[in-house]
Amino acid sequence: MRVLITDGENRAALAAVRSLGRAGHTVIVGEKHTPSLAQTSRFCSRRIVYPDPISSSDAFIDSLAAIVHQHDIEALLPISDITTFLVTGNRHRFGKSCLVPFAAAETVERAADKVELTRMAMRLGVPTPRYAVVSSPDHVPPNDLDFPVVIKPWRSRIRTPHGWVSTSVSYAVSESELRHDLAARPSHEFPLMLQERIIGPGMGVFACYRNGRPVAMFSHRRLRERPPWGGVSVLSESVPLCPVAREYSLRLLDELRWDGVAMVEFKRDVRHDVPVLKETTGRFWGPLQLAIDAGVDFPAILIDSGGPGPLDRQPPYGVGVRSRWFWGDVDSLLATLRGGRRSLAPVGRLQALGEFVKFWGVGLHYDNPKPDDIWPWIFESHRWFRTTTRDLIRSLPSISQASPAP
Repeated sequence: MRVLITDGENRAALAAVRSLGRAGHTVIVGEKHTPSLAQTSRFCSRRIVYPDPISSSDAFIDSLAAIVHQHDIEALLPISDITTFLVTGNRHRFGKSCLVPFAAAETVERAADKVELTRMAMRLGVPTPRYAVVSSPDHVPPNDLDFPVVIKPWRSRIRTPHGWVSTSVSYAVSESELRHDLAARPSHEFPLMLQERIIGPGMGVFACYRNGRPVAMFSHRRLRERPPWGGVSVLSESVPLCPVAREYSLRLLDELRWDGVAMVEFKRDVRHDVPVLKETTGRFWGPLQLAIDAGVDFPAILIDSGGPGPLDRQPPYGVGVRSRWFWGDVDSLLATLRGGRRSLAPVGRLQALGEFVKFWGVGLHYDNPKPDDIWPWIFESHRWFRTTTRDLIRSLPSISQASPAP
């Protein structure tokens, strides 16, 4: 099958390219520039450049439709939030012969609305953090949340007349910091939620749905993140599928009438030892390589699930398998060593350093390098050193100005 994968800079794109390439599919990788991370894989058969989907969404769809028809693409897999929104919203542009094995656009959009999702979860009996909805910076409702509070816009990616913008989750440790944060946010980020901060490890439930039923499920927990006080996973571990988290995930996805892949994220609240909903995403996730290494090959399952034949029963996956994003882990360590929001960091500097230097272990895998695909590691390492060196040079003038005179 000829498969087109978007967002070549995305780590999930690299995992999908390797998965489908090893399975014998012809994989074409698109990105707004070349080379990109996934395009350096030996399993990438062709590199495609398209307009930036963030700033030129219509041109991106026009280009993608032309690529699909020109190269006889049989399956199209968007990877990022934005390309997933655009591809599912323009499914008709790619023709009936091109498989887009994702949920309907309305369903994907609904899952992306964090305020609606939280209200839906509460209605379905799925635990959520205590929260308050803020409609504007000038209207902060009374609430009983303790500081620090989590400040979460209604969506992670929002389309504006000037293109797509990304929002960010932040933390406020005082009333004045909260007011300052809200005042600095643009109007399109509202309504947003103020949530209590849940202390506990992150865990994810991942699913692939076909015809309204789950055909594959997997779970992991986050061990380290970048930044260390909450962000993307840099070290994660496969865990048994928690029956409670599984039930909560199925309630949400069934209510949404899901199709394709989805990630439901929780925090295990250490106070009550229960999974508390964080968010739901209708696309491939960052540590996709972990699921593949543990034995649940979601990209291959997704492609197979779109066909007419029956699916085999999902075999058990390996528990205790770990996946490490090395350069992301380096960034996480550096953030801890610098201090930053030290009160929010999960561990101290010495403990963080001690955990970081555990380079080997039973069941530990790296998403880069892979023995049969070394070039993405070389590409990523070169770029990390180049970017880090450039940022260090840029910071030197401010450092020297801040230094006291001898």
